Amino acid sequence: MSMRFLLIRLVDGAFRIYNWIIIARIVASWVQPPTHHQFMRDLLNFVYRTTEPVLGPIRELVPLPGIDISPIIAFIVLGIIRNGLIQLLWAVL
Repeated sequence: MSMRFLLIRLVDGAFRIYNWIIIARIVASWVQPPTHHQFMRDLLNFVYRTTEPVLGPIRELVPLPGIDISPIIAFIVLGIIRNGLIQLLWAVL
């Protein structure tokens, strides 16, 4: 397996994992999981700490009262960044 292919897979995998973490945050906001379990509290804390650096600034830039579209915008922006990085890796390596 070439170094280029390995790096591209790593970048793609990192973005896919981050997208799933955003999805976990969306689902958690809908269902309000039980937080009386320490594991669930730790998991939710991880999800919120990991996604807030991306979703928070988007929420400030696009303030819509009553609806939070920051995850949708994040998916779009992260997809553009992911594709740009992969194209850059193909061109450079």
